[in-house]
Amino acid sequence: MHTGSVTPFGRRSMTLGMLANQVMARKIKPDQSVDKWKLFRALCEAKALLGIGDRALAVLNSLLTFYPKNELAQENGLVVFPSNIQLSLRTHGMAEQTVRRHLAALVEAGLLVRKDSPNGKRYVRRDSAGEIDEAFGFSLAPLLARAEEIEQLAAAVMAERLHVQRLRERITLCRRDIAKLIEAAVEEEIPGDWQGLHREFRDLIEGLPRSPTTAQLELLLDELTALRTDILNRLENQVKSTKQRGNANYIERHIQNSKPESISELEPSFETKQGAIAEPDNDRGSLTAAKGRGETGHPFPQKEEEQSRRPGVRNDGGGLKSFPLGLVLQACPEILAYGPDGLIGNWRDLMAAAVIVRSMLGVSPSAYEEAANMMGPENAATVMACILERGGHINSAGGYLRDLTRRSEKGEFAIGPMLMALLKANGQGRLKVG
Repeated sequence: MHTGSVTPFGRRSMTLGMLANQVMARKIKPDQSVDKWKLFRALCEAKALLGIGDRALAVLNSLLTFYPKNELAQENGLVVFPSNIQLSLRTHGMAEQTVRRHLAALVEAGLLVRKDSPNGKRYVRRDSAGEIDEAFGFSLAPLLARAEEIEQLAAAVMAERLHVQRLRERITLCRRDIAKLIEAAVEEEIPGDWQGLHREFRDLIEGLPRSPTTAQLELLLDELTALRTDILNRLENQVKSTKQRGNANYIERHIQNSKPESISELEPSFETKQGAIAEPDNDRGSLTAAKGRGETGHPFPQKEEEQSRRPGVRNDGGGLKSFPLGLVLQACPEILAYGPDGLIGNWRDLMAAAVIVRSMLGVSPSAYEEAANMMGPENAATVMACILERGGHINSAGGYLRDLTRRSEKGEFAIGPMLMALLKANGQGRLKVG
């Protein structure tokens, strides 16, 4: 049976909410205790759900500093009785009127209960031994009674925050994927309404409010995921289509051929001296051996000076002579399957196809870049087309290309004999330059 006063002092009215809080505060389990600072951290996490703000938490923090123990427990007493002046000092100079307003907010939120004295003052009455007999002020009993509830609310807030953080991370990854996939599709000139997809992407991002809710983030993630899946399906279909247009037999032969034949007939102009052997490509662990066979072994005995006077032949990067695109495609028809829509109509298409072939044959970007810098981009693409044409006879396409680059730098390599050998191998005796 309750024997103390249950109504507030002065003009403050009594409410059923206050009475409910007092009833709840008396429902403390036997021997229940809680670390006051751990509980305060949980309160800081759950403040939005409890309906209190930062300033009210600052006042509650100062009240807890007046509680002498670290553990809130019934046996230690749960009433603190500082004056408003003391509270103002411990809240770093907060105005007394503001302190009173936030104390009322804490009471209304059910975190404090007023235990008012007959005259409304806060004080303590002690016994002859100096122990507290009765105290008037603010009871912290609601904090102890609601400790489990407060910790659960804090855990829910932290889980929600982590969920939102992960949503934002996944949205960021989706945004990055979509932007780069669209960019790659445009650069590779893949057919499709990429501008329309980009506008749809921008509309989704710009439609998000400045401070979105969790539901809005989840909806955006679903829409971005669907858009990314659509783009990936389009690109994967394009890759499958490109592979289907390629020469499947060549791919199988390229993978399975572990004992390639000599490649000297592919590039007969490599010889410098009778019987000379090329140095190994240490970077790729491959050895490119080419025995010189003299003029009698050359499939096209005419000299380079004569070749350079052929119609349509011009000098390009690295001092190499470039040949007409039509001649290159006659000698290397397999490169056609890797052009846009299976066609190569200009040098740009050939260079784009060479990049795909480079990746397929395992040639590193640095090796191809060195070749393009030394030979010129058109000649490098031509060489890649030749390597593709005779891929089944080459152990390491990357090492072979690096060897050609070094020979080009020394002036020991020409593209003409390579193309002529391939034309002869393809059974095209008469050259059709176009």
